[in-house]
Amino acid sequence: MRKILAATLAASVGLLIGAGVIPASASAHQEPGYTPPAISWGKCASAGLNARGAECGFLIVPLDYAKPKSTKIKIAVSRIKHTSTAAEYQGVMLTNPGGPGGSGLTLSVLGEYVPNDAGSYFDWIGFDPRGVGSSVPALTCDVDYAGYNRPFYVPVNKSLEKQWLAKAKGYAKDCDKAGGALLDHVKTTDTVADMESLRKALGQKQINYYGFSYGTYLGQVYATLHPDKVRKFVFDGVVNPEGVWYQANLDQDVQFDKNMDVYFAWVAKYDSVYHLGKTAKSVKQKYYSTLYSLIKKPAAGKIGPDEWNDIFVSAGYYVFGWESVAEAFAAWVNDKDPSLLLENYPEPGGAGSDNGYAMYLAVQCSDVKWPTNWNKWQRDNWKIHSKYPFITWNNAWYNAPCINWGTKPGKPVEIKGKKSPEILLIAETNDAATPYDGALEVRKRFPKSVLIEGVGGTTHSGSLNGIACTDNLIADYLATGELPDRVRGNRSDAQCDPIPQPVPAAAGAAVAKRSAAPAGLPADIRAEIGVRR
Repeated sequence: MRKILAATLAASVGLLIGAGVIPASASAHQEPGYTPPAISWGKCASAGLNARGAECGFLIVPLDYAKPKSTKIKIAVSRIKHTSTAAEYQGVMLTNPGGPGGSGLTLSVLGEYVPNDAGSYFDWIGFDPRGVGSSVPALTCDVDYAGYNRPFYVPVNKSLEKQWLAKAKGYAKDCDKAGGALLDHVKTTDTVADMESLRKALGQKQINYYGFSYGTYLGQVYATLHPDKVRKFVFDGVVNPEGVWYQANLDQDVQFDKNMDVYFAWVAKYDSVYHLGKTAKSVKQKYYSTLYSLIKKPAAGKIGPDEWNDIFVSAGYYVFGWESVAEAFAAWVNDKDPSLLLENYPEPGGAGSDNGYAMYLAVQCSDVKWPTNWNKWQRDNWKIHSKYPFITWNNAWYNAPCINWGTKPGKPVEIKGKKSPEILLIAETNDAATPYDGALEVRKRFPKSVLIEGVGGTTHSGSLNGIACTDNLIADYLATGELPDRVRGNRSDAQCDPIPQPVPAAAGAAVAKRSAAPAGLPADIRAEIGVRR
């Protein structure tokens, strides 16, 4: 559910519609419980969406649902209509890419990547959650927060610890100032209420839903609060509702470290290409020795130990991009060429990048109460770091603004799925961002659910990327409602191959061709899915 703090968001895919919060006087008369006005559809700002015949518009909702006649805000929405016959049409399919803080406006394109034309039966709906992307207002706190040469993540002395605590506290203060009243109304339950408003605005009795990563938690809350509105739900990269949100981040640290051992072994396997060591142990040692060398002398004056660590985080998330990270690793270690490192860590800063991070925090810090005693953070993170150091302190500081967040925290919804119909869960065995235990926990809570396991895989939220076993099961479910039989016990119901590890082209054209990754979502769409900003 996380991503490096660097500026990696693509340019905002917005709507050519005026910005601003809508005063109460401008809204239409609302019925009790809030019934939104119809969405006024028009062209999208995104050329890719327009090329697919998408429509874009704004959903008008209350900032505070407890005061439905008060200030209104605008939720950016896109729609790609079904191409099936009227008799085959199965309603709307809402989507969410995760994060929280991820822009989902372009996810209305997902339908075309479902095999066997099963996506054609739905109107696919993408939207930017409140505070995100093209929705109005959108939160930005400090566009320079993720700048180069930050304090070393690992607080090996009190000075570093104090610097990071001050930095995190300052960011929370900046968000409090920038967010104003919005910060009190960006909990998961607020976005669930927006989904209900979207259902009403689209004239639907029920919704279908495809959620990735944090989007699976959003779907769990919706299904708990509105089980009668659930039709077909797909959760890929399943969040454990028991851990929201402090424990969830600690749980990530362990599996990320294990996944990096898998990655280092892959790099060693192709030592003839990368020349970084013939064993996972030797490659890992080179990673850490390089990290510590960058404390005194950053590569190109910019890539210090934090940036170095950030660049490698994606390799723990999924197998996509393994080659580019290894190439950057090799170019610096072997040739002292920083150019590929800089490509993998683009110039930080900018409102688009900061928006994703700000909204990640705005949701998670206000969803639930976080520990405010720094001694607890110290104990928990040093304990994990002692054995699993790869991302532990990176992750801790990423979330540290929650210690001083300026809003009153909510109480998490108790996730209950007994009243929900059949839903489909998808997870790879070694998913680090949403560890596999979470999928098993949600399977327990939704007794009609079915879990597909990508056996042995390390990729997070990797569905619709060409693994026929998984993607065909998704297509069958969406087309006909058919699911694999649910088995007894605390285990997966169907087992499929994971997203395969790549083979570098330099390893040999014949080998690379035989092992080529399956076709799936394009890189720009995949980059929006399943990672927090």
